[in-house]
Amino acid sequence: MSDHQFDDERDSGVSVEEAKPKLRRPPMFKVLLLNDDYTPMDFVVQVLETFFAMNREKATQIMLHVHTRGVGVCGVFTREIAETKVMQVNDFSRSHQHPLMCTMEEA
Repeated sequence: MSDHQFDDERDSGVSVEEAKPKLRRPPMFKVLLLNDDYTPMDFVVQVLETFFAMNREKATQIMLHVHTRGVGVCGVFTREIAETKVMQVNDFSRSHQHPLMCTMEEA
């Protein structure tokens, strides 16, 4: 008897359409280097090469941009990757006794 009731519900003319989830790309964050008057330029280039996989030419361009403008974008990443990069750069700078600061902001 319960099987008959289930068949009646299925044949009631109601169509069910599966809802597709609406996916959005994760928000992106810019990783920024801030200029200071004490960190050597070669150290900044080394940071850009090491943590952002830049070649020497690109790293030098970014370093000069940071030096002349006060701030420069090292890359754009998801939140977790950006947070990791900021932490790595700041820890590396402190361990080498340099005041170089790295921050992030929403892109």
